[in-house]
Amino acid sequence: MVGAAAAGLTAAETLRRRGWSDDLVLIGDESHPPYDRPPLSKQILTGAWEPERAILRSPQGLARLEADLRLGQRAAALDVPGRRVHLAEGVSIGFDALIIATGVTPRRLPGSDLAGVHVLRTLDDALALRAALLAGPDVVVVGAGFLGTEVAAAARTMGLEATLVEPEPVPVRQPFGDRIGALVAELHRDHGTRLRCGVPVTRLRSAGGRVTGVELGDGTTLPADIVVLTLGSTPATGWLTGSGLNLGNGVECDALCQAAPGIYAAGDVASWPNPHFGTRMRLEHRMNATEQAMAAAGNLLGDAAPFAPVPYFWTDQYDTRIQAYGIFPPDADLRIAYGTASDGQFTAAYGHHGRVVGVLGWNTPRQVRTLCRLVLERAPWTAFTATPAPRLAPVN
Repeated sequence: MVGAAAAGLTAAETLRRRGWSDDLVLIGDESHPPYDRPPLSKQILTGAWEPERAILRSPQGLARLEADLRLGQRAAALDVPGRRVHLAEGVSIGFDALIIATGVTPRRLPGSDLAGVHVLRTLDDALALRAALLAGPDVVVVGAGFLGTEVAAAARTMGLEATLVEPEPVPVRQPFGDRIGALVAELHRDHGTRLRCGVPVTRLRSAGGRVTGVELGDGTTLPADIVVLTLGSTPATGWLTGSGLNLGNGVECDALCQAAPGIYAAGDVASWPNPHFGTRMRLEHRMNATEQAMAAAGNLLGDAAPFAPVPYFWTDQYDTRIQAYGIFPPDADLRIAYGTASDGQFTAAYGHHGRVVGVLGWNTPRQVRTLCRLVLERAPWTAFTATPAPRLAPVN
């Protein structure tokens, strides 16, 4: 396993549980033992959790795995014909089977190598950002996807002045569209976050090697002591260049998560055709890391079972939890199935090509769990045609 986060660890544990008795090598470029990433932008950042709470397994649990754990070692190249992984330290490791779980790398802006500019991907990133936030700075978060909105919510929870910048008209537009995005914008405004949506970032301003502001496309500059870049990520496949594997939007696999004979991929780095939805996808969701790692390990052992999950993901911001099952195409129909947006509790269904393809819950965990079966069953969209049009906040 190359990658020692949730997907790599789960793959190793699945292999042992399923009877793999030969050597296991788990390679990770971080020095920390495997840990959970969702708390980084929430509990770890605000200080509600000590870092140890994010660790996925105790030392005793890792010892029971009986794996050769190579932490703090970065994979530099893959020799597919020779069946070897070459590490940056000059060592190479042979393999009979390989699971690639190297995750993603945060995008950055040109000229962002400045003091006060942060990204948030690793535990060390989270601890460095928390230390900076404790000084009480003005914070500008660039990018209003899930991570950016969570970081802004954490900053406001800590009592800091925070501005959220997003070139799209509303936050989280890419996953959920304008109407849900408008509700997320309203949620943040209600908690005192300043929003600058619909305007791009031109450049970062600096003095003496330290960031001082964020210049926007409309000519204004936002003063900033701390800038957090949450611009999305790219699959961590640089070490695979020249390997012969297909590298498009990640490691391109078949429906069994196999990229080449005996070589599989799982988690954020893997792209595969999902038979349930009839489309190729790559998911940067915590639950998918676990589920796909189990599927890849099982198929490595001969299961030959196509990986066809219904994606599940969530985000916690202030006192609101948004949960989502399925996919959310930009041209999908949307109907409220339970509650109303004005009450801060509702469940919405998404229809596409005559089928229910997604369910979103806003503070309605029980209802969204009930309705997710419609996505699993590919229920006809006609089940919702009699419901009223969604009463959602207008897009400003």
